[in-house]
Amino acid sequence: MHAFNRRNFLKSFSAAAGAFVISVPTARAATGPKARVVVVGGGYGGATAAKYLRLMDPGIDVTLIERGPLYTSCPLSNEVISGAREIKTLQAGYGGLARRGVKIVHDEVTRIDPALKTVATASGGSFAYDALVMSPGVDFDFGSVKGLTKELSETKLPHAWKAGPQTLLLKSQLDAMPDGGRFLIVVPKGPFRCPPGPYERAAQVAMHCLHRGKKKAKILILDANDSFSKKPLFEEAWKALYGYGQNGMIEWIPAASGGKVEEVDAGSMTCLSGFDEYKGNVINVIPAHRAGVIARETGLANFKDAWCSVKPENMESTAHKDIYVIGDACVGGDLAGNNAFPKSAHMANSQAKAVVASLVAKFNGQPQPVPVYTNTCYSVVAHDWGFSVVHLFRVQGGQWVYIKEGSGISPVAFGAKEAPKPVPRLYRKMEVDYADGWLRNVLADSFG
Repeated sequence: MHAFNRRNFLKSFSAAAGAFVISVPTARAATGPKARVVVVGGGYGGATAAKYLRLMDPGIDVTLIERGPLYTSCPLSNEVISGAREIKTLQAGYGGLARRGVKIVHDEVTRIDPALKTVATASGGSFAYDALVMSPGVDFDFGSVKGLTKELSETKLPHAWKAGPQTLLLKSQLDAMPDGGRFLIVVPKGPFRCPPGPYERAAQVAMHCLHRGKKKAKILILDANDSFSKKPLFEEAWKALYGYGQNGMIEWIPAASGGKVEEVDAGSMTCLSGFDEYKGNVINVIPAHRAGVIARETGLANFKDAWCSVKPENMESTAHKDIYVIGDACVGGDLAGNNAFPKSAHMANSQAKAVVASLVAKFNGQPQPVPVYTNTCYSVVAHDWGFSVVHLFRVQGGQWVYIKEGSGISPVAFGAKEAPKPVPRLYRKMEVDYADGWLRNVLADSFG
């Protein structure tokens, strides 16, 4: 899809998505709450749900339970690792939601009782609900790589797949890496949040090395998969900017060629696969993912004991009535990977609005709306080189259906296959600007 057309499409679709939610009739707040909704998790999904519930119907009592007072965005956090962005540009607090009437509780959820419809917290709090929106994010299976522990991830082998302290730790390790050093990125078997993220990270690390005079550095992507999101676009950029392959700065080793890491030795800073061993100065081990622990303990993770399956029409859990699971913890599509929802911030925001529309309609005795889910994902591989993808999904016959018309990806080249023309560099630079604009807009939309 042409960069200009995609940008205009996103603008128009955002307006349409807003109308989709706003078209649900609202009612004035009565003397008591019309309904009680508890939202667990204050990331993009949970914050958006809490905000729009209050925005669309002030008669609904909304409580958001989130451990931390400050949220740090994972999207574009790779730029913090390279030094291209300050981490404060990724952060948002919950004051905006509080001003909209959302009750903010900074605590940890310890138990959910779907029968009694209550949520318990570590400090002894108890919250009753008529509907529960779960946005628990992901946890990591440290046992997926032998030798890896939670402690090692926090001190020596950071994954930095939840932005914050580990992001800054990985940045400090990269800063200290000498010229000629090796930076290893260990990619888990999918699904995992932000599918293009490891490959964007490789480019951001290479950009850092190039600009810091570390021209002999090597970035190895050790992958448990045999392909990856936006592969032609990444490979084009790697070749043009950093050198790609055995003789380049960036080298991708798929599972079929020995890229699946089975064990890591933090003492010798070595990764071992069934084929070979790889030594690194910095080892960025991203463990396998699964739904957050509270979702698993509540019995919501009913797909492969790892992910939460939901109903296409409103994101309600297939395991428990009146519990809605959004964001990275849920699975969409046919559960075998076809037409599957991407695990992204934009998708979490979209899912939250679908839940809000459904709940507001339900509590006001209105017909249930039919949602359209949207996703967009930007990848920034240099200061002046970016690209993106857009996905649309409709609900049809009780299934998610990918909408080909309107979806699209940045082109690798223009023109006919027989005579392709390079995409002008200006277009790549514009996508970097769009990525920054997207971040600021989605933070404001979710937390403002």
